[in-house]
Amino acid sequence: MSDTKDSQEPQNSQKSQNSDKGNGGASKRPGPMQVLREARTQLAELTGMAAESVSSFEQTEDGWSLEVEVLELARVPDTMSLMASYQVDLDPDGQLTGYRRVRRYERGRADAHRSGGR
Repeated sequence: MSDTKDSQEPQNSQKSQNSDKGNGGASKRPGPMQVLREARTQLAELTGMAAESVSSFEQTEDGWSLEVEVLELARVPDTMSLMASYQVDLDPDGQLTGYRRVRRYERGRADAHRSGGR
């Protein structure tokens, strides 16, 4: 009985080493939902403000580009709260490489029509 247990341990150890090797080299790229979650989490850690929504999301040659809506200042009534849109850039693995605030607005105000669909 001890022979069986001893012979299985090296195999299990070898399997975990092989799976570690698979994750180290050419790792599988994260899917869109994973990228969205990671971007929101990383932006919140850097800014100290929680992301409320993602209003734009696209894959680029350099990775991913998102526009994230953040509550910057809560006010009463809520329609007067100050919101901001942040452009967030991530590498192909979903790691944040940069961000910048692109606009601020009151939650209850609609955007004025912008040319070019943006």
